[in-house]
Amino acid sequence: MNSLQQTLSAQLHDKSLHCQAQQAAFDYLDALACRRVFPDEQALKALSVFEEDLPEQRGDAQHVIALLAKEGANATVAQNGGRYFGFVNGNALPVTLATKWLADVWDQNSALYLMSPISAKLEDVCQRWLNQLLGLPMHTVAGFVSGTSVATLSGLAAARYRQHQKLGWDINRQGMFAAPRLRLILGRQTHGTVAKAISLLGFGSDNIEWVDCDEQGRLLVACLPKLDEHCILVLQAGNENSGAFDYFSQICPLAKAAGAWVHIDGAFGLWAAASSHFAALTHGFEQADSWSVDAHKTLNTPYDCGIILCQDAQALTAALHQQGSYIQYSEEAVQKRDGMVFTPEMSRRARGTELWSALKFLGREGVCELVFQLHDHAQYLAQCLSKTDFTVLNDVVFNQVIICCENDLLTTQTLEFVQQSGEIWCGPSRWFDQAVIRLSICSWATERSDIDHAVSTLLDCKTRAVDALANR
Repeated sequence: MNSLQQTLSAQLHDKSLHCQAQQAAFDYLDALACRRVFPDEQALKALSVFEEDLPEQRGDAQHVIALLAKEGANATVAQNGGRYFGFVNGNALPVTLATKWLADVWDQNSALYLMSPISAKLEDVCQRWLNQLLGLPMHTVAGFVSGTSVATLSGLAAARYRQHQKLGWDINRQGMFAAPRLRLILGRQTHGTVAKAISLLGFGSDNIEWVDCDEQGRLLVACLPKLDEHCILVLQAGNENSGAFDYFSQICPLAKAAGAWVHIDGAFGLWAAASSHFAALTHGFEQADSWSVDAHKTLNTPYDCGIILCQDAQALTAALHQQGSYIQYSEEAVQKRDGMVFTPEMSRRARGTELWSALKFLGREGVCELVFQLHDHAQYLAQCLSKTDFTVLNDVVFNQVIICCENDLLTTQTLEFVQQSGEIWCGPSRWFDQAVIRLSICSWATERSDIDHAVSTLLDCKTRAVDALANR
């Protein structure tokens, strides 16, 4: 055993290093309630301590952990508290955080059953539970990826394979050159990650057929072009700004009858299907061909945990197929799950373990309660702000609230002061070419007192903005 191996072996069996990291983590959690939501300038400047040349010599492990605990922790964003309302970033349920710690020690590669039987089993269970929870056809398969961006890419790759196959073209063998032209149908409010996936798949953004939307960002059914087997249609379960859901019960039957493929981007909104309270929003969504969703958003698992769900297992696996003489797939007869066949990646961390933990702990009742809680807080926030001189621009159907001031300049300046305050954090967006402040209620930890604090902060910052602009 060489000197490095001796050092690493000693660290593995000496619990002091792990106890140091554990204590730093507990200290961080204990101080979370009084921590700034976004780090101040002093904490950001202190990050310069990490700006050094690559060390030539081996360092001290405890110093590494201490540096992260001291300077690194101060520059984190407290999105796991109750006053972070940006980017639809979820919190982490305590049970899933504890599960992640354990799973990190296991350090499993979930590509193949033979790499990790426990990961394969939990992914298989999660697939079945997701279908039960969301009301999807039980033959729907799930791939566990980093996030909805990759999930959407996977769903559209499956769509490309199947739609070309319907037209007599083998995209895997014959490629894109001279392939029959497929039509990409998107609403004008579709999330930018969909257009990115379309570009990555070689379709080209110029070939997208854009469909007008209503005042809430829902695709207008009357404006749909004529659909056929050349079409891939993308719908939304949760508009990125308004939270609105497309008219699935009207659109999906039309697409199915025409032979078009329907993919639903449900990054945060697909979880609404778990609750009967939102049945009017999700009715008919189960008729789609594929869906993308993030567990690290509404479900509050740790980062990262995206999911591609697809009714057409053969199309998904054919689109994402990987080969290698060394790859030992499980025998089909024993029905062991090889997770890599449902994802673009081979090597993958076992993110299904945390998803299983969340679903096992919450159950259907807990998921429904969590989803409704986020919605209830969003409605309360909108109600409070509507009594002020902020304007609430959307119907709060899920967990999104978008607001504005009397003009774009005042909206932008108000948001700048909000982000500087450290009291809450929310972000900007554009809504029908208007500057808005976008607030996403996505954390289990958010309470009504946090909403009240957010309203107070927004009002204070708007007053400051009015004064600042008057004194320019």
